[in-house]
This record gives sequence, structure tokens and C-alpha cells, in this order.
Amino acid sequence: MLSVGFFMRSFLRSLLLLLVAGATVTRLSADTIHLLNVSYDPTRELYEEFNQAFAKDYLAKTGKQVVIEQSHGGSGKQARSVIDGLEADVVTLGLAADIDALHDNGNLVAADWQTRFPHNSCPYTSTIVLLVRKGNPKGIKDWADLIKPGVQVITPNPKTSSGGRWNFIAAWGYALKANQNDESKAKEFITALYKNVPVLDSGARGSTTTFAQRELGDVLIAWENEAYLSFKEFGPDKFEIINPSVSVLAEPPVSVVDKVVDKKGTREVATAYLEYLYTPIGQEIIAKNFYRPIDPQTYARHSKQFPNIELFTIDKLFGGWKNAQANFFADGAIFDQIYQPK
Repeated sequence: MLSVGFFMRSFLRSLLLLLVAGATVTRLSADTIHLLNVSYDPTRELYEEFNQAFAKDYLAKTGKQVVIEQSHGGSGKQARSVIDGLEADVVTLGLAADIDALHDNGNLVAADWQTRFPHNSCPYTSTIVLLVRKGNPKGIKDWADLIKPGVQVITPNPKTSSGGRWNFIAAWGYALKANQNDESKAKEFITALYKNVPVLDSGARGSTTTFAQRELGDVLIAWENEAYLSFKEFGPDKFEIINPSVSVLAEPPVSVVDKVVDKKGTREVATAYLEYLYTPIGQEIIAKNFYRPIDPQTYARHSKQFPNIELFTIDKLFGGWKNAQANFFADGAIFDQIYQPK
């Protein structure tokens, strides 16, 4: 028979191992760096892949483990969450106005945030396209078809969604061109378009769900990458992409959140995280997720997936996002004037 002393020694050895293991787990946990990336709706898949690549590279270079947590939603709502206290180390939002808001409300980011990284702190671009059901039953060919009677248009709320604002701007730009820069005609066109919108989701991914899964609407105004992701997820037998005659060059920017990284001591790793978006690996991941990389060589390798659409810029047409935000999306501005909730 085994003695009581044997069991006692075994118990003590087990207890010691547990204590050592516990100390190891605690040490690993204390040494692990945690970052929070607060992003907009359609970037979930992009950053899931990118985060893994960055963490692997950072560990190899520094010996430090980093875990990146993600938060996604309508870009305007995400910016408001950070303003209200969500401690994002970095923001990767849908448009510059949302990061400007972080400076204007609490000086969370520096005024010169857009000069810190290449390409005005925009490591990728996109544009706005039209997604229709297979066979294109309503015969949609361009923006003009979206105001026809009986056409239901799905687009997110521009008050909360960067995609919603880019969609609005793309349609407005088309209407200006089609009407020789007559702003009153453009306003009439936008008013008619939003009369065909049955519901405004708070973010771009919500609108995609409404169109693709709830099967509401005839056409989805969408980020280009979101349209391609719908092909990938639901199959090319479900939808068709209509490339409009003109659209907007969408430039989603990124920034370190100065007040948070200085408080947490994460500035170095947060900066390295955003810099990694500009590396060959980062740019390749960007292209694989259907965003347009800014690196010419990476873009050239993937150019077949990006159709040649005539694109205008927010700076050229409206003098930048500060002007566009004030003219179109501020309380009482043009969107509030033309949109009547159903």
C-alpha cells in the first residue's frame, strides 16, 4: 500500500507546480501589451488578418507579445465612443472628419495628426459602387437609375456612418456633373434618392446585412471592398457589381490617440502598428481584403480587381472634409433638410 507520506509529497509537488505555473501565467500576462483599435464597420476581416501578421512581426523584432483588440461600428458613432471615454490606442476610421472630431472634442489627437504617416495618414483607399441582385432585375446602370419610382435603395445613415457620408458625397458629385454644377439640381437629385431609401442602418455592415441577408432593397450603395466581400461570402450567383460612371475617391485615415497612448505608455507600439500598414506585408493584406493599396507595386499586382472608375476627390470638389461635414451633415445642414424618416 502507498503511504500517507507518498500522497503528501505528491500533493506538495502538485501544489508547487501550480504555484510556479500561476506565476508564469501572471508574468506572461504582465508582459503582454494590449492595444485597442477602434475602427469602422467594414474593416473587421482586414484587421483580423493584419493584427495576426503585426503581432508575429513585432514579437520577432522585439521579443514582446502584443494583443490587438478590435471595435467596429459606424465611423461617426465610433468617434463619439472615443470622445466619451473608450480608450482607443489607435483609430482607423472611415473619414478624416471623424478623427478631426477627436481633436476638436477634448484634444485627444494632435492637430497635425494627418501629417504623421504617409499619404495623409491614409494607408489605403476605396470607392463607392452599386451592388444589385443577380440578373439586375431593375436594370440599374448608373446613379440616375436610383431615383426611379419603385427602386428601393439601401444605404447607411450619414449621420453615424462614414460609408453613409461617402455614399452621399458620391451621389452628390455625380449629380453636380450631370447638371453642370447646378447645386439646386444636385439637391433635387439627392432628395429623390433618399425618398427611395426604406431604412437607414447605423453602419455600412448593417446595410450589407439588410440587403444581403434580410433581402430588402434592389440596390446597395456600398464600399467597393464591402461589395467584393459580399461576393466572397454569399457567392457570385447572388449579386452583381455595377461600377458607376463617376464616384468618389474614399480615403479612410488612421491615427494614434495621443492622450490614451501617453496615459498607457503604448505610443511606440501603437505607432509601429500603424506604420506596419505601409509595409509590403501590410499592403498585400490590404489588397487581399479588397481595399486599394497605396503602394504602386502592390496595386499593380492586384489591379485587375479594381476597375478604372472616374474618381473625384473630396478636397477638389468641396475643399476637404471640414467643409463637407459642415455643409452636408452637421445638424440642420443639407442632409437634415432633404431626408424625412418614413
